[in-house]
This record gives sequence, C-alpha cells and structure tokens, in this order.
Amino acid sequence: MKKIFLIATVLLGSLQLIAQQPATMMMKLTNGAVVRSDVSQVEKITFGETTYNLNSTGERILEVGDLCWPDDRLLPLFLPPAASVRSLDMNAASLSDEERIMFCTLQGIVNRTQPRILLYNHNEEPRATWPSAHSLRVVTIASTRAYSLVKLFQDEIKGLVLYSNELTNHYSNLAATIGGLDRLLPVTAEIRAKLIENGMDFPVVEDLTKLTLSTAVDVYTYLYDNYWSRCNHRLLISERPNIPYVHDIGAACGSACVWLDPRTTSERQLLDKMLKDMTPGRDFVLGWYPEERSGVGEATKYGLSTVPADFFENTTVYTAVNKPIVIPPVPKRPKLENKVYAAVYISDGDNIQYCQHAMAKIFEQGGRGKMPMNWTISPSLADIAPMMLNYYYGKATENDCFVSGPSGMGYAMPYDAHNSRYYASSSNSTLITPYTQLTQRYIEKAGLRVITIWDDISTIQRRVFAQNCPYLYGLTINDWERQSGRLTTKVQSNWLPIVPQYPCYANGVDVITDFFNRDVKNFKGSEPMFVTGQATVWDAGPDKLIALRERLDALSPGNVNIVRADHWFSYYNEANHLPFNLALLQEMEITSSPVKTHVEYAADGSPSDGYMWVSKTTDGAGWVQLDFKEPFQISRYVVRHAEAGGLDAELNSRNFTIEASLDGTTWTTIGTHTANIQPVTDASVTPVEARYVRVNVTRGGSDGYVRIADIEVYGSH
Repeated sequence: MKKIFLIATVLLGSLQLIAQQPATMMMKLTNGAVVRSDVSQVEKITFGETTYNLNSTGERILEVGDLCWPDDRLLPLFLPPAASVRSLDMNAASLSDEERIMFCTLQGIVNRTQPRILLYNHNEEPRATWPSAHSLRVVTIASTRAYSLVKLFQDEIKGLVLYSNELTNHYSNLAATIGGLDRLLPVTAEIRAKLIENGMDFPVVEDLTKLTLSTAVDVYTYLYDNYWSRCNHRLLISERPNIPYVHDIGAACGSACVWLDPRTTSERQLLDKMLKDMTPGRDFVLGWYPEERSGVGEATKYGLSTVPADFFENTTVYTAVNKPIVIPPVPKRPKLENKVYAAVYISDGDNIQYCQHAMAKIFEQGGRGKMPMNWTISPSLADIAPMMLNYYYGKATENDCFVSGPSGMGYAMPYDAHNSRYYASSSNSTLITPYTQLTQRYIEKAGLRVITIWDDISTIQRRVFAQNCPYLYGLTINDWERQSGRLTTKVQSNWLPIVPQYPCYANGVDVITDFFNRDVKNFKGSEPMFVTGQATVWDAGPDKLIALRERLDALSPGNVNIVRADHWFSYYNEANHLPFNLALLQEMEITSSPVKTHVEYAADGSPSDGYMWVSKTTDGAGWVQLDFKEPFQISRYVVRHAEAGGLDAELNSRNFTIEASLDGTTWTTIGTHTANIQPVTDASVTPVEARYVRVNVTRGGSDGYVRIADIEVYGSH
C-alpha cells in the first residue's frame, strides 16, 4: 500500500542505514509521532504548514534544506520517480551548452521534490538501456518543443540568474550553483529571450552580467565569498563549464560547481579552501579535473575520494530507484594444483560515465563470458545508480568477476608513481583511515572483493586497508616499471596480499602475453605460479582478450589456468599458507536443519534476499554445517544475517554459536553470540584445527524464522 505522509516541519536526516538495508525516511507527524517507512512505499509528501511553496499538484516543493541525507549515504534519499517521467533528447533539440546547463539545473530542482525529468545528452548506449533497467515509464517531449518542458514545471522555479560567458565561461558554473540554491534557472540573455517567446517571463533574481570577473580564480572566489557558506559541502561538483551532465545532482543538493586546476597555484589554493571544509570518509567530489593526477591527488590530500563522472547523466533519477544490490552466487573453485594461475583485469570502471555509456556496449561483445575476465566497476554505484550494478550482475556469467576500480569508494591516489609523490601522507594514517572505512562499507554493499590501487601504497597505508577493509580478498597495485626492477608482492597482516599488475594498463594481448611470459617461461611445475595484469578496455576488450587463452597455453601447454580475481587470490593465499575463504572450495559439502529455500544458499557468496538460507520452521532454531573434507587451521568466521541481504534488522538472528570439529562428532564452541543486532558477525579466533564448522542458531528473527544470508570460514594449511 502506498503511503501519504503529513509532515509538520522537516525530514529528519540522521538515520543510520546499514549496507543493503531498505532505504527509509523518518517522518514527523502533526501529532508529534515519528514514523519510519520504506522510501519506495511513499507516494507523496504533504506538509501541514501552508506557508511553504506548493507545485501545481499541491505537493510541497522541496528546498535544499529539506533533503533527507543520512550520514552513511553518498547522496540524499529521493522519492521514487513519478509514474511517468518526461524525457528530452538535448542533442536532437540542438541545444547550446548554456541551454543544456539550464535544462540540467531545471532537472535537479524539479527532481529534488520527485524525479520527473529525464535528459538524454550522451547517446552512446542504446536509448532504452537505463530507463528500462530502472522500470521507468517515459513520456517523450518533442525535440522541436524543448522549452515546453520548462513550462510544465514553471511553478517550481522562482526566477532566473542571468549571466554572460563573454568574459569567461566559468560563469556557467557560478550561475548553476546559485540556481540550485535558490530554485533559479541559469540563463544568458539569449536563453531568457527564448523563454519569453515560449510564454515564460520569469523575474531576474540574480544578475551576474554586471560582474567584470574574467578568470577562474575570480569567478570561484566570488562563489566562495558569497555562496559557499550556503552550499552543501557533502558533495562538490567539479565539471567543465561547458559540460552539462552532473549539474542536475549539484542543483538538487545545493552543491557548488567549480572547475579549478590544481597545477595553477592560485586555483589550487582556492580549491584547497573548499576541500578543507569537507569531511573525509563521508563527502566526495563528483565530476573530473583539468588534469587527472593533480586533481585526484589534491582531493586525496584531504582524505576525499573523487567519483569520475564528467559525462554521467540523470543522477537524480537513477539514485532515486534505491534498491538493494542483488549479488549473484560466486562459483566454487577447483582444488589448487601446480599450475600457472593468471588473472586479467579490464579498466576503466572507476569512471561511472564509462559504466553508464561505453561499458554498456562493451559488455555485449561476444568474447565476454568465454573466459574469466575481471571488470573494474565503481562501488559508488551502490548509491548513485544501484540498478546499474544490478543490470551488470544480472547479465554476468560465472566468468565475469566485478572488482573495484581505483582505489576503492571513488578514485583516490595514495601514491602517484608518475610524479613520485604521496598524496595521502605515508607517515601517518589520518587521511587514509576514513577513506578505507568508507571503502569497506561500499565494497561490501556492492559485492566487490578486490580493489585495484592507483598506483601504490605505503607500509602504513597497507596496514590501514587491512584494518578497515575485512571484506577484501586482495589488492592490486600498478607496476609502471618506473623504478629499478619490479614492484614486489607484499602480504599485510598475514592475510591481505598486495600484488602488482604486471603489466598495468596494457594496450593489447601481445603486451600481456609478453609480460606474463617473463614469469611463465620459468615455470617448473613443482609449485603454483601466479601472474596478473591489466588491459585498457579501449584497446583490448573482451573480443580481443579471448585470444589470451591460446597465447598463454602456447607459453606452457596445459599449465596455464585463467581465473576470476576472487579465485586467484584464494589460490594465492592457499598456496602461501595464508587464510582463505574455505566456503569457495568446490568439494565443500553443506548440510542443515530443514530449510524453506536451498541449503547451498547458506554459503554461496551471495547475501542477497533471493539467495538466503531460511529455516523451514518458526521455532527460532536452525543450524548449518560446513564440511571442508580435510582439516584446516580455522582462524576467522563471518556470518551475514538477514539485514545484510536487504531485509529488516528485526529478522537478524539474535542468539547463536559457532562450533568446530575434526570428526563431526565432538564439537568445540569457538564463538558465542547473544542479543545480536548487527547485520554481520565477523570474528577472528585463536586458530583451531577443524574439518567441520557449524552455525547453530537458538533464537532467530522476530518472526521465528532463522535466516542466514551467507557464511564464510577462513582457514589455512
């Protein structure tokens, strides 16, 4: 049943949401009661006071200060998109850059109340790909009547901010920033004339045409002095003034939009003033920079990540379809052999505009699925566009493994190998700690077990990743061959391998084959060998990479196994007597008390609702037993409960024990948990030799069922 909430004052934005938990909003009613509801069940919000601005349908027009923005979400919680959204192809309409920025700002202002506008700007992937993936009903605005879209929502616009780009086009960003704050459309005199021609004579509320500022520093200093204190500092938009893409989410959030070059001292100093006002581990930069390494590095200096998104469109629409990520089961791996294990990574998934546009086409290549390939993708999509992640997971084969792009939740550059400098200090963990904590939350939410680091990390930084990212199986670093010899593999805290990509960012199969052969030619067959490398997706997509099978087999016939990244790190740890997830073993056998679903769901690598172990009875009791077929030194276990799979926290198991046995008859309790309220139980124990591990639940969820989203057990030989 859809709900209509009457709200007397404001949306309360201090919710603490756990990864995969259904999105909620808190409503304060006129009688003082506070109600929590699933966002997807809210159809409309109305307000008790009549002094607020209402649109033509009687809904309150949300202002920047009305946003519901929990601390543990990258973006605010928006209502689900309207039953039908209006779409406009801005290319077909032949709009100028300034007009596109006006339309994107309109989109952000309108969609803040409820997503109702969809804009096409890039036109690389098939038009229906993402509206279909988000189950949107789209009503198209004729390209010859583009300004009729403004007219549809004119009652949600207070007026205009008038500007001219004659002195510098940075005025576009300044005007868009002001527009988002005050519900004004950023327009030039020419655009204003078109609005009037179409029957819309909005008042000019802010007139920037009298300013004589002529440089980026001038314009953004003016922004900083006059508007920065009003901007939302949780998000900073860094976007070229003539690129109208992520302006919608900037306008919706009331965030500043700038384009500053850290290579220029005065521009860097101004950018630093803004970055200093942002909170590491929560806030981030969206967009891009005039130059990659200086821009990403500058944000990294302040413990902030950048989500590359210079051509990402419709953020305010896709973030509003707020669904849990459906992580598919992970295939089991065969026994470790004395073989060469090879893993190949595909760039450039840290950039969400690549995930939205180019990847959608590349993922359709016929070579995909024919051999294991590791696709970098951004964990930020778990909030920014969760249905994009679900789209790729839904199409993936068992040979498609998704890993995090550099260097976790958003692009950060702890060390820049090209310029031989650390951006996050190598001597302390102050800056990298909040970034890794943020990363842990999002890689687990997105189901990504491996991170590709650009370029390298220090000893302290390795330790911080190991402390704060227990979801990881491993890290890769980029070996650019810019120092004497090769980077070497390191193992942090006796469990986390940090492995160089050799080669990194290779532009073809020949390069990868050559680099791999530098090791494979020395393979003796007496112990396992491990090689890993990265290909640039622009030069070596799936249709070209498939040739690696024959190339590598020719190097050492019958000895080279190309594997998924999660399997590769599992094999590596086992071969080096390090703990690895025993639940990945192909020979593992699962038994349990009677179950409503399937017994293998208890340890299939997916915590998602559709792959969850659920007891058959409602007496609050149930057990699951894992038989690894041989003894291991068990040192850690992880139990993911109902909430980790997207269900209500009340369905988490409350009381349970973890037991270990060598023979399946005599059991030793290695963990006891009572009154649990957490979505994930992750515990390290004094190593104990065992072949069997059992999870025994004596008090399940509030409805009497026992639910186990996933079990992991870590052990070594």
